[in-house]
Amino acid sequence: MSRTAFVTGGTGFVGANLVRLLLREGWRVRALVRPASNRGNLDGLNIELVEGQLAEQVLAPAMRGADAAFHVAAHYSLWRRDRHAVLRGNVEGTRAVLAAARAAEVPRVVYTSSVAAIGVKKHGLADENHQSPSGRMIGAYKLSKYLAEQEARAAARAGQDVVIVNPTTPLGPWDRKPTPTGEILVRFLNGKMPVLVETGLNFVDVADVARGHLLAYEKGRTGERYILGGENLSLRALLQRVGSLGGGRRAPRHSVPLWLPLAFAWLDETMLTPLGLGQNVPIDGVRMSKEAMFYDTSKAKVELGYVPGPVDEAIRSAIGWFTEHGYLSKRR
Repeated sequence: MSRTAFVTGGTGFVGANLVRLLLREGWRVRALVRPASNRGNLDGLNIELVEGQLAEQVLAPAMRGADAAFHVAAHYSLWRRDRHAVLRGNVEGTRAVLAAARAAEVPRVVYTSSVAAIGVKKHGLADENHQSPSGRMIGAYKLSKYLAEQEARAAARAGQDVVIVNPTTPLGPWDRKPTPTGEILVRFLNGKMPVLVETGLNFVDVADVARGHLLAYEKGRTGERYILGGENLSLRALLQRVGSLGGGRRAPRHSVPLWLPLAFAWLDETMLTPLGLGQNVPIDGVRMSKEAMFYDTSKAKVELGYVPGPVDEAIRSAIGWFTEHGYLSKRR
């Protein structure tokens, strides 16, 4: 008998890949879509669209009869002007989804948090037991994911069946906006990245992140969080791989000290962007690059059977999708 999943954030990067995986696995899918959202990532899919906002009175009736709710939706912005909207959308939205799932008697909720909620470990790899103080989290987005995760954990302590997943930095298809990492790939492959900042991240195939959500539904322990990651790489190492897989472009030879892009970001966000002349460089985005964000995925591997594949396949998929959808210049 087919199971039914209620999914928020299905029009986004991770959500669109999760919806496709659910359909391949034989699930029926109901996807919440905002009235004004771009639904291109869901075009042509055999799913039920539920139009509405993240509010309990809208969500509870739509969730009735669902076997699982996957709360993937998040308001992502690193711009300081969006601080209140990010906090409201991610914290209050998560609270509303959890309340609606309780009212609709949904057996299990998988909440998509982020390693942003875990924070950064100064030396070595951070795992699920690590927790940076909220006061050290850079920007409203990281703080909002931390606070939203507290809502999920509180609901689990109160008896609701909630499992938390913490993706790292996904790469792959359906990155329509694109995400900041997708934007880095596009800029680099279009020859618009002459230098870089020396930093590092954990990169993962978005297909593995989607699979990790299903594994969390099937095997995760209530109230626990699971890092869904892949390979820890410096930005330079990532771009070397992207270049070799995307036509032979070389990674930038030179790096710049952090103060230089930080000064440019301050100029961009505080002066140029209000005039419509900005280059999309938020201050908090640059500040985040000062620390390598490396993570340990051992818990998900042991408890969920999570097996992430090589990042190279994700890079190939991302390049193919960006090429097909016109993000990359033909001169490349």
